[in-house]
Amino acid sequence: MISISHLTKIYPGTKTPSVEKISLNVKKGEVFGFLGPNGAGKTTTVKMMMGLMRPTSGKISILDSTPEDFRVKTKIGFLPENPYFYQYLTAVEFLEMCANIFGIPRVKIQKKIGESLLSVHLKKEAWNTKIRTYSKGMQQRLGLAQALINNPELVVLDEPMAGLDPLGRKEVKDIILNLKKNGKTVFFNSHILSDVEDLCDHAAIIDRGKIILDDTVKVITKNYTIPLEEVFVSIITQKRT
Repeated sequence: MISISHLTKIYPGTKTPSVEKISLNVKKGEVFGFLGPNGAGKTTTVKMMMGLMRPTSGKISILDSTPEDFRVKTKIGFLPENPYFYQYLTAVEFLEMCANIFGIPRVKIQKKIGESLLSVHLKKEAWNTKIRTYSKGMQQRLGLAQALINNPELVVLDEPMAGLDPLGRKEVKDIILNLKKNGKTVFFNSHILSDVEDLCDHAAIIDRGKIILDDTVKVITKNYTIPLEEVFVSIITQKRT
């Protein structure tokens, strides 16, 4: 589903790479957790995967094509780290716009909107309320709904638990597990280790732009007798010394 080879990004005016020669492979049907501290290069990597930013060097193959391929974009659901909404639209109006962008037939749009909003547990009384009145958690749910509106093969989520209370985080976890159950591939960034341990088949840790661990969660937990959070801290500390 995703193949990244020797990917590097150096921002103009800087010398130190934000991402340096990283390689990753994400298999169909798996949940892949991309971990790292703030500023490690997670969001930069995702932006390059989504075609929002061009790499300095290296290659990205996504769904057997390139991130710039329009046909590929129709098969991807994406939730950015800080989603932007038209504040004076309602949730239904916003999702209508998203559905039209994806070319969903008009006769199916309302059904798709209802299914998406129900799947992310946004309360029905908020569906026709202006987004500017939403809490951070409600906006995050709406962001998830737009990522699912096109029934994507691949779902890419940048910090999907951000701004959610414990109940909201559990609901998002259930959504991700349900996506996996339905054969979807999920790639998500996080710095919340317990979420990765609960959800992921595979995990990679990035720090200072470099991959320092890339393996299945099963193998990681087998090789280390300490919790994943302690593995994360231990590996980063060792690599920095």
